[in-house]
Amino acid sequence: MQQPVGPPLPPAHPPMPAVPPADATTAAVAVLLIGPAGAGKTTVARYWADTRRVPTAHISLDDVREWVRSGFADPQSGWNEHSEAQYRLARRTCGFAARNFLANGISCIIDDAVFPDWPAVGLGGWKRHVGPGLLPVVLLPGLEVVLERNAERSGNRRLGDEEVARIHGRMAGWYGSGLPIIDNSQQDVATTARLIDEVVARALTTW
Repeated sequence: MQQPVGPPLPPAHPPMPAVPPADATTAAVAVLLIGPAGAGKTTVARYWADTRRVPTAHISLDDVREWVRSGFADPQSGWNEHSEAQYRLARRTCGFAARNFLANGISCIIDDAVFPDWPAVGLGGWKRHVGPGLLPVVLLPGLEVVLERNAERSGNRRLGDEEVARIHGRMAGWYGSGLPIIDNSQQDVATTARLIDEVVARALTTW
C-alpha cells in the first residue's frame, strides 16, 4: 500500500541568509584622526561617530589625558619626562579601550596630534596598542584656518599662535608619507566626515 506523501522535511541546517559585504558605513573599524590643534579633529571625530549606521565610539586622547587632575603634566608648560609618561599612559588606555570596542563589534575613532618626526608621539605606538589594522587619516587645513579655529578654543586647549604655526609646519611632514590627507579648509563637518568614509571604503577593499 502506497504511503501518503507529506510536505518535504526542512533541511537539518537551513542555509544562512546572505551577508552583504561590509562597507565604510557598516564595518567595524578603528580610525586614528591626526592633525594639528585647530584642525577640527575632535568635532569631526564626534560627528563621524554620531552619524554612522553601526555602533561607533569616539576616543579623545586629550580627554583621557585630562582624567589626571592633581599632578596633570600640561605639555604647554614644557614637554618633559612627566608629560611624556602621562601621554604614553593615555595612549595605552585609549588603545585598550579601542581593542575592547572592536572585540565587541563597535567601531572607534581616536583623535590625536601625532607628529611624523617625533617617535615619542608617533604612529608606531598607536599601532602597537590598537593593532596593525588601525587606519590613520590626517586632517590638515591651511594655517590661517587653524589659527582662526584655535582662537575659538579655551582653557589649556588653546595654544599661542607661534605654537600653532610650529605644530602646523611639523604636520606638513605627513605629505609624502602615503597616509590619506584631507584638507578641510573649505569643507564643513559633514563633508569632512564623508571624505573619511571614502578613505575607509578604499582601505576596506585592500584588507
